[in-house]
Amino acid sequence: MGKPITLNVLEDGAMYTSAAKIHPRETSGTLQRLRTAAVFWLLGMFYLFPWISWSGRQVVLFDLPARKFHVFGWTFWPQDFFYLAMLLMIAAFALFFFTALAGRLWCGYACPQTVWTEVFLWMERWTEGPRHRRIALDAAPWSADKLRRKGAKQLLWIGFALWTGFTFVGFFTPIRALGTDALHAEVSGWALFWILFYALATYGNAGYLREQVCKYMCPYARFQGAMFDRDTLIIAYDERRGEARGARRRTVPSVLAPNTPSTSGSIPVVDALLDSHAPPVIDRKPALGDCIDCTICVQVCPTGIDIRDGLQIECIACGACIDACDTVMDKLDYPRGLIRYSTLNSVQGRRGRVLRPRILIYSAILVVLVVGFAWSMGHRVPLIVDVLHDRNALYRLGADGSVENSYTLKVMNKDQRAHRYAVLIESPIPLAIATGQDEFDAGPEQLLERPLSLRAGPGVAPAVTTITVRLRSRTDDQVEYAQEARFLGPSDD
Repeated sequence: MGKPITLNVLEDGAMYTSAAKIHPRETSGTLQRLRTAAVFWLLGMFYLFPWISWSGRQVVLFDLPARKFHVFGWTFWPQDFFYLAMLLMIAAFALFFFTALAGRLWCGYACPQTVWTEVFLWMERWTEGPRHRRIALDAAPWSADKLRRKGAKQLLWIGFALWTGFTFVGFFTPIRALGTDALHAEVSGWALFWILFYALATYGNAGYLREQVCKYMCPYARFQGAMFDRDTLIIAYDERRGEARGARRRTVPSVLAPNTPSTSGSIPVVDALLDSHAPPVIDRKPALGDCIDCTICVQVCPTGIDIRDGLQIECIACGACIDACDTVMDKLDYPRGLIRYSTLNSVQGRRGRVLRPRILIYSAILVVLVVGFAWSMGHRVPLIVDVLHDRNALYRLGADGSVENSYTLKVMNKDQRAHRYAVLIESPIPLAIATGQDEFDAGPEQLLERPLSLRAGPGVAPAVTTITVRLRSRTDDQVEYAQEARFLGPSDD
């Protein structure tokens, strides 16, 4: 028998304890400004794109009932799944590349959970005050002031979440029509359901779950270790420089050598990209390192971890601890970089490498995929033709011995303008169009069917002949599409 399972029971008899609420402290600095710019850029695209028109149509619209995706003037049909597959592959390898090179930059700067949580934190700070006031407010009994502040926060959260849900649905149905329906209380049941569903997801994830999503729900933190190595850029605490921790007067010098230049006023040191060693350390260190154990790095962390304990899966590489620690170092007149973007090799005094096999492989695959996608889009023909042979009769024999085959042309004009198409038949035997038009018109983004019958003279048609049916636009010589078909005749047997 195996070992018995032991459950850790708390003193009050509970099998578990709920996670304490994290109140991230506000910080400022270069990385925080980059995160703020990323938030405005990404949310700007999300909230503005549905309202922008391109050639008379919403710039981004995923029209599921019509099975068409409109993106920046391009229209993608179900037959264009190839392009979607290529985009997904590019996104996947881009994630692998940037993770192997620079860690969890996606999580810290571009992940929707991070972006919306940041906005909800702004609203929370605006209504409830800085960190110490929020902690005191949560611990205080209910009062008129607490009700006013909490109520204002909830109104902002709910309003922003509903606007987010409305915008999300606006990517799948024309947002102006959706807005008109909302003003007249005529929103359809399904549209209302998805607005409320996405609003509730935004409200719950960004307002309450926050770091719990990153810690327990997101799988990325679990498999990122497969893409990390000792030369991956991470947020690292320089233990050799920072230990032992402890408070001290400002007059205590840094453990860095006296002639080490200060990086005060510059961006945090990135050892891996500079291909340098960790900052030099003098042989005779004072009793205390540069870390004064102020715990500011912990207070600003959105996931509540202590970066001084080493790399952890909860770290989203947002850089808040770097900005906070650099501010403290500036006040002490110590060089910046006690916490910085670096690599395990660099922090431990080893030489780091930026160009290594996995980086070269990922970058090569990315280049091939991006070039292939760009070439495919540049040579994309806005026309698809299917030639379907009549299933009821393989061929028909005329009284004069001629052979006739019937087909159905399924033509999809994917362009946003009308075209007039000419039907051209390429065959090793002479064929004539017996029924059907040799030219016809197709409207913008129109799917139509046209009958086509081909006739071969007496005695010239073998049992099977491979032919090519080519459609060429009279409007644009660059638009043409060819499809092979079979012309059937009587067997020699």
